[in-house]
Amino acid sequence: MTRLRHLPRYALCLSLLAGAPAVHAEQSPPAEAADKGENKSEQRAPLIERSDLEASALERQLAASEQQQLDAAGTTFLALWRPANDPAPMGAVILVPGDDESADAPPTVGPLRRKLPDAGWHSLSLTLPDPQGANLPVRLAEPAANGDGKAAQPAVEKAPEPAAPVPVPANDAPSPDAEAARAAHVERVFARIDAGIAFAGQQQAKVVVLLGHGSGAYWAARYIAERKPANVTHLVLVDTRQPEGFDAPFNDLLAQLTAKVGDFYYRDSASARQAALARKQLSQRQKQPALVQISLDALPGNPDVAQEQLFRRLRGWLDKHAGGAK
Repeated sequence: MTRLRHLPRYALCLSLLAGAPAVHAEQSPPAEAADKGENKSEQRAPLIERSDLEASALERQLAASEQQQLDAAGTTFLALWRPANDPAPMGAVILVPGDDESADAPPTVGPLRRKLPDAGWHSLSLTLPDPQGANLPVRLAEPAANGDGKAAQPAVEKAPEPAAPVPVPANDAPSPDAEAARAAHVERVFARIDAGIAFAGQQQAKVVVLLGHGSGAYWAARYIAERKPANVTHLVLVDTRQPEGFDAPFNDLLAQLTAKVGDFYYRDSASARQAALARKQLSQRQKQPALVQISLDALPGNPDVAQEQLFRRLRGWLDKHAGGAK
């Protein structure tokens, strides 16, 4: 009798346990659907370009008087400006940094933009958009500057090795989307150089010199070759390199130039010497006496001396070929 009296209680418990999974199963789908709906409603914010982050850091480090927000086809970007320390400026030098550099990067762009005003030249250093190559370079981090404008921990300069272009197999041609991205990148770079030249014109610069460092030399040369600006007749190339993902040979661009060219290269590197020789032979075949080559020593253990060497050689070229001599 005792067992029979407890049977309804056991049956009730069993029925409750059997019904719990069914209730949970009925309630779970709406909760999961709500979670999915929330995830769909969330949109990932676009990533900020690395060049913009570096420009923001420079804005915090440098004096406001050096900063210029220029407009490039509706997009603003940071340029670093220093007027000439001379009542009668010679002109303006617009610096185009390489893909791995900011507008104030050591060991070349930053020191040059600070030294040129003492030689009677305005300096304007541009910020370029992020590169579009497959293997993106690591940009140089700029240490905070001291009161005298020098970096607290200057980077050690080493003998540069121009990057060899990576051949693209015939059966692995770039996709149309990649080609469109490259073309858009070219237009963005050209728009920023346009803005720099327009700003130099507003400063009444008598002479405008375009100076490109590393892959920036490629962009400066390509800009002059394709746009042919009437007010830019002087080009300086420093340690010329081919940007990743752009296979138009640099010498093809050089063949289209009518500007006076100062070609600065580091003779410590065998590949740099060979590339410089090829540029020289091209200019000789085309009877282009406007190309002047200047060899430099890398001096990896003494960056201050290396920077001063480049500045003095550049100043000598400007004095002789860009009307800088008084």
